Amino acid sequence: MLSIPYKILGVIPARYASTRFPGKPLIDIDGKSMIQRVYEQALKTEKLDEVVVATDDERILMHVRAFGGRAILTADTHQSGTDRCAEVAQKLPGFDIIINIQGDEPFIDPKQIDMVCSCFTFADTVLATLVKPITTEEELFNINSPKVVLNKLSEAIYFSRATIPFVRGQEQQNWLTSNQFYKHIGIYGYRIDTLQTITQLPVSTLEKTEALEQLRWIENGYRIKVAITDIETTAIDTPEDLQKILDKM
Repeated sequence: MLSIPYKILGVIPARYASTRFPGKPLIDIDGKSMIQRVYEQALKTEKLDEVVVATDDERILMHVRAFGGRAILTADTHQSGTDRCAEVAQKLPGFDIIINIQGDEPFIDPKQIDMVCSCFTFADTVLATLVKPITTEEELFNINSPKVVLNKLSEAIYFSRATIPFVRGQEQQNWLTSNQFYKHIGIYGYRIDTLQTITQLPVSTLEKTEALEQLRWIENGYRIKVAITDIETTAIDTPEDLQKILDKM
């Protein structure tokens, strides 16, 4: 366990030019923008010392500041939220850990953020993320929902869009009852020095193959600590996703 205090910064990366849903952070969800809802959920956590939105767009920057939030302008050349977090770490020194909170999950449970933070009570944790047990066949065979295999130390061995592990000798309709499967929930934690190092690594073969950035870290020997949650999350990737949420509300 860590024996010294450490400071944790929550970063919410927010791009305006989303391919599938341009302007997504500013969409209205029952009277509040999506980015405001994410920000307010993050403020409810017990373990974050500060929260900041990291954006490449002046409209998002000004909107966040207008509702009283903290925001910082970052480069528009970043390929991932991890890269954007690394720039924030350079511009806002003094933190030991950064938690990368997805900007398209307006109802993220603060307990999930705290779970990722808690992974860093172990001194050897340099990267952390969150998974949830898969409970339906729709999730199990959905190639848009990355799966994770864990070792006995609750570390990620591999991430894949395919269904892993493969259950040999069983019909697919029996897989859920014969093995525990996990889906990845895209919130990350990084120690500052590790964050700066992994963003300098070249794109790896596995990362290119699966289009999953965390495989670059594993391929370069980094261990990713995993917390397991039973809380569901709802991401908004398309206008259709938004409509589903509005219908429920």
